[in-house]
Amino acid sequence: MTSPHPPVPFTADDYRARMARAAESAAEAGLAGVLVAPGPDLVHLTGYQPGNTERLTLLVLKAGQDPVLVVPTLEAPDAERAVGAPALTLRDWTDGKDPYAVTAPLLDVGGRFGISDNAWAMHLLGLQQFLPGTSYVSLTTALPMLRAVKDAAELERLAAAGAAADATYEEILKVRFSGRRETDIAADLAALLKQFGHSQVDFTVVGSGPNGANPHHEAGDRTIEHGDMVVLDFGGLKHGYGSDTSRTVHVGEPTAEEQRVHDIVREAQEAGCRAVRPGVACQEIDRAARAVITEFGYGERFIHRTGHGIGVTTHEPPYMIEGEEQPLVPGMCFSVEPGIYLPGRFGVRIEDIVTVTEDGGRRLNTTGRELAIVE
Repeated sequence: MTSPHPPVPFTADDYRARMARAAESAAEAGLAGVLVAPGPDLVHLTGYQPGNTERLTLLVLKAGQDPVLVVPTLEAPDAERAVGAPALTLRDWTDGKDPYAVTAPLLDVGGRFGISDNAWAMHLLGLQQFLPGTSYVSLTTALPMLRAVKDAAELERLAAAGAAADATYEEILKVRFSGRRETDIAADLAALLKQFGHSQVDFTVVGSGPNGANPHHEAGDRTIEHGDMVVLDFGGLKHGYGSDTSRTVHVGEPTAEEQRVHDIVREAQEAGCRAVRPGVACQEIDRAARAVITEFGYGERFIHRTGHGIGVTTHEPPYMIEGEEQPLVPGMCFSVEPGIYLPGRFGVRIEDIVTVTEDGGRRLNTTGRELAIVE
C-alpha cells in the first residue's frame, strides 16, 4: 500500500514554531533553556538528522533568543541543507578547538537546562566542567510532553504508518504459520512493512506457544505448531513517523480457554479505547483496561503498562500507566495494548494506536481484533 500522494512536507516555519514552543515550555517549567543533541528531539525540532558521534552537535533553545545550532565545521554543509536551517543560526567549530568554549557563551552561567535523554555523557560533563554553575535535567523528566501533541501534518503521517501496518497484518494472515519458524514469520512481517512504505522496521515480535507469554520475545528458531497461539507485534517508521500494532492469531481452532482469554483481552482493549477523551488522566486508560482483566481473575498476568506514546519514535511519552496524571490533550497519540501472559503456556495481546480527538479518541489501526485462525 502506498499513499495516493506523499504527505505535505514540513517547512522551515513548522520547525520555527516547534522550536519557539519548546523554548517557551522550558521557560514555563523554570528552565533557562533546552539543549538538544542528535536524535529524535533534534529531528522533530529542526528536521536535521546527523550521526551521534564524539563531535559535539547541540541545539540551544532559550525563550526570547534565536535558536542556535552548534555543529562541527565538517558537518556544517549538511546542517545548512536541513529544512529547519533557515529558522536557526549555525555556529561551527573546527577539530582542535574546544566545542564547549563555543557553546558556553550561549548558556546562562548558573542556569538549569533541559537536555536530551540521549546526549552523550562526555558532552554533558564537558559543559559542566566549562560552566560548573550550570545544572541539567533530562527532557523526559522536565518536558515530557515536548513531542506529545501532534499537529495535523504529523497525524497524517501517523495514520499512513498505521494503515501500512494494517495492510501488513492483512497479508500475514494469508501465509502459512504451521511448520515454519518464528524468524520466518518475522522476516515476512519486516518485508511487508517495507513493501507498504516503511523506511525502517523497529521490531517484529513473533511469540508462538509458550514464547507468547514473554511480551517482548525476540523471534527465535522455535517451529510453530498446529494448536499454537501466536502473538504478533510489529512496527517501524513511515514518512518519519511510527507504527505499532499487535494482534494474536491461532494455528487451527483454539481451545475454549484460549478463546476465553482472547475475549477478555479484547474486552479490556475496547474498555481502554473507550476511556480516551480530552482531560482524562493517562492513568485512567490503564485503569479501564486493567479493571476488565482483573475482574476475570487474570490481573497478575497483565504485567506491563497499557500504552506508550508514539511519534518520531515508536516509544515516547506519554505513558498509560498508574501514577501518570498528565491529562489527555487532542493530538496526543499512544498505544492501547493490554495483554494476558500465562507462563509456559501462551500469551495474548491486542494493540491499536489511538489519537485523542476533541470529543473522544480515534483508532489509527482498524484491522479485526477477533482471534484470527491461520494455517
